[in-house]
Amino acid sequence: MSIDKKIPVGISARHVHITREHLDILYGPGYQLTFKKALGQPGQFAAEEVVDLVSEKGTFPKVRILGPERKQSQVEISLSDALKLKIAPPVRDSGDINGSAPIRLVGPKGQLELREGVIVAARHIHMTPADAAEFGVEDRQIVKVKCEGTRGLIFDNVLIRVSEQSLLEMHVDTDEGNAAMIKTGDFITIIK
Repeated sequence: MSIDKKIPVGISARHVHITREHLDILYGPGYQLTFKKALGQPGQFAAEEVVDLVSEKGTFPKVRILGPERKQSQVEISLSDALKLKIAPPVRDSGDINGSAPIRLVGPKGQLELREGVIVAARHIHMTPADAAEFGVEDRQIVKVKCEGTRGLIFDNVLIRVSEQSLLEMHVDTDEGNAAMIKTGDFITIIK
């Protein structure tokens, strides 16, 4: 069964969520993130600040930090990024970093080793409780979604994340967006 209401897509590029403590190490004590642009979810923004991701066998320079500061530092990359870095991060819901891949973060004032914190974010849909009721889904439910277009496809294992603070939006990483030939602002539909 398909639910006709369309859901906007947000393509999530590689990025870093940072704690206050780690920002102090990378950019200096008391440093404040500089707003660059708003993101799709309320209160979240891309910062001007970037860090280098360094593994034993690869580097990604100038990876954007997203604000605001978080309770734990986390790096979200695609599987293609993981291949370049030669690391094996798990596919996980954001925030679930226990036992995930390590990485070194290098900033202008310092560097730090994260023993864990690198994940490939599970594809997911943010929605409010009202949206969930309209779609007939629940928080943490797994659904399928259909992408229309030249390379239309169906994504399986899409996590529903319900919060009063959310705006309706599906997040996929750059690999997934490229595979489906979709971009931020395109639309998908939930199928059950």
